[in-house]
Amino acid sequence: MQNKKEDPKTTKTVDKVKTVEKVKTAEKVKTLEEQVVEVKSVVKVNKGGRQRRFSATVVVGDRHGQVGLGMGKANEVPDAIKKAIQDANKNLIKVPLTEDRTIAYEVIGTKGAARVLLRPASAGTGVIAGGAVRAVLELAGIRDILSKSLGARTKNNMANATLDALKQIKTPEHIAKLRGKTVEEILG
Repeated sequence: MQNKKEDPKTTKTVDKVKTVEKVKTAEKVKTLEEQVVEVKSVVKVNKGGRQRRFSATVVVGDRHGQVGLGMGKANEVPDAIKKAIQDANKNLIKVPLTEDRTIAYEVIGTKGAARVLLRPASAGTGVIAGGAVRAVLELAGIRDILSKSLGARTKNNMANATLDALKQIKTPEHIAKLRGKTVEEILG
């Protein structure tokens, strides 16, 4: 015990840094909207009987190109939703939007047996998607897009397949850098 000497000055500065980081993350979280995609009851059978819990799937996003998906399980629904929101905030991705409206090109995302086709649309089309796919696209900030769900239609896998499709999209600047060309040469 005597070997451990703490300098009160260093612990104060560390505490200040931690509180500043907490404030920054709290501000970031406040700007994100959340939408519950699915809440379902799951049952585990034990020797003593059935144990009921709740599983929640939540999408969070800022409607300006950031979106995340999370899952949470708990004994009560509000706790499951809270855990899912925390998980979604950890799994945020950045989506490159063209003219802040749509995606640049057609893409297919997969998760399990679920596949989602996303196709760019002209201005004024709106979000043509259903269920979990619509929630992810709207919170990502996409305003004009066509989508088609192919294969399985479980909400969790559809949302994950949509995120997979959005992760595949690259900006023209990124593609130009990979090919060693200018953006004008890529776009024609």
